[in-house]
Amino acid sequence: MKTLAVGDVIPEHHVVVRADAMKPMALLLRDPNPIHWDPEALRALGLDERPINQGPLNVSYIWEAIAAWMGEPTLIRSLRVRFVSNALAGDRLVVGGEVISHDPEKRRVTCSVWVHHADGRPVLTGTAAIDTGVCHDIA
Repeated sequence: MKTLAVGDVIPEHHVVVRADAMKPMALLLRDPNPIHWDPEALRALGLDERPINQGPLNVSYIWEAIAAWMGEPTLIRSLRVRFVSNALAGDRLVVGGEVISHDPEKRRVTCSVWVHHADGRPVLTGTAAIDTGVCHDIA
C-alpha cells in the first residue's frame, strides 16, 4: 500500500517533443493551424522552423507522469494548467510535481504539476486533484 504525504514528489518524467506526433494531433483536434506541422508557415511568420507542440500534447505529459507514479490514470479527477511558453519539436522536457495538500475524507491529494524545458524554463504549470483510490493511503 502506498502512503502519500504533503511534500511527496511526483517522479520526474522526461520527454522529447516529437514532430511526427503533431500533425496527427492537429487532425484529431481539428486544428488546421500550420504552426504545428509546416516549417514553411513558421518561416513566413518569422518563427523558429521547428513546429510548435500543441497544448493538449504538453498536458498529456502530466497525465503520463501521474499515471506512472500512481499506477492508474483514472485516479486523476481534475487538472488545471496555465500555459507559459511553447515547446518546439526536438525540445527536451521534464515533467514533475509535488503533493501540496490532502483531504483524508475524500481520499484525495492535490499536487502542483509542471512541465519545464530541460534548462528549467517553464512550459506550463498547474494543479492536479488525484484520488488515492482504495489501494493508497494518505499520511
